[in-house]
Amino acid sequence: MIQFLDLKKINKPFEEEFKIEFEKFLNSGQYILSDAVKIFEQEFAKFCGVKFCIGTGNGLDSLHLILKAYRILGYFNEGDEIIVPANTYIATILAISHAGLKPVLVEPDSNTFNIDVKNALNAVNKKTKAVLGVHLYGQLYEVDLLETMCKEHNLLLIEDAAQAHGAVWNGIRKAGNLSDAAAFSFYPTKNLGALGDAGAITTNNEDLANVLLSLRNYGRVSNYENNFKGFNSRLDEIQALFLKVKLKGLDLQNKKRRQIAKFYLENIKSEKIILPTFKDLESHVFHLFVIKCEKRKALMRYLLENGVETQIHYLIPIHKQKAYSEFRNMDLPITSKLQKEVLSLPLHPDLKQFEMDRIVSLISGFQ
Repeated sequence: MIQFLDLKKINKPFEEEFKIEFEKFLNSGQYILSDAVKIFEQEFAKFCGVKFCIGTGNGLDSLHLILKAYRILGYFNEGDEIIVPANTYIATILAISHAGLKPVLVEPDSNTFNIDVKNALNAVNKKTKAVLGVHLYGQLYEVDLLETMCKEHNLLLIEDAAQAHGAVWNGIRKAGNLSDAAAFSFYPTKNLGALGDAGAITTNNEDLANVLLSLRNYGRVSNYENNFKGFNSRLDEIQALFLKVKLKGLDLQNKKRRQIAKFYLENIKSEKIILPTFKDLESHVFHLFVIKCEKRKALMRYLLENGVETQIHYLIPIHKQKAYSEFRNMDLPITSKLQKEVLSLPLHPDLKQFEMDRIVSLISGFQ
């Protein structure tokens, strides 16, 4: 069986260094917001090319804290609208709701899967205060177009970069440095994955960073003072150590992902399959390799019967989720069609050539 993802294999090369770092951690006696978190925050900020990085408990919290911090700073009021792509994972929408703001779902581009800037522009009104762009599946959204739109309409631009660690726009700027603030998840399956839940926020805004540092830690500003109604969402010290180890090899891991994607793109030959579309390889880190197929169910079954595991990202769109029943009557034909056709193939740095050959052969032979 060619597994969709085997985290044990992916983390195996780091095992010895993990053990060394764990022993240091154990012997330090400092287990919450100590040196490991501070060092990782500095190194990840440098990696992204930003001034500040604030480690958090997970990716959802990263998004939520950004929006809450902007409310504290006076950028948002209760009920203000945030434009967001309709085909994203539910966490993106939950963050908006939990911050007391209103998500406005807009259709994505059917080819890139990312937010369609024209649709976003059409959704702008007096209540709109920000666009929450998602680098879905590892591909950067249209940075220049979205930045221009937000500047022209005085909107904040926030990145959901949970799937795009290390992606580069125009060969210069990395995910995390393409907006006013960016949220990352280090969930174990991500390109930079921890061994548990973890997240981070990156920004160049010092005022925002200071509020976020307080918000993630109960709203504290000193040992005895709490200026805000904060949260407990601190990056775990041991996860910071593991992430620091893996960050050193992230660019190489992403290079391997691009090589596998290139192999798929050049060798999968089937009229039944639509391959992913993107601007260039550097702007995509292929967190997922997502194809489209009108006969998805049959393809998924065919591959599984022949020993290849696949996944669907995401089976039920936001506007069809019970949690967001207020959106159930929305007409989102592109989003609905994508959710019926998208299928994620195995793609990770540990994938072997014979496995890639097998996957390509099977898909090319699908009728």
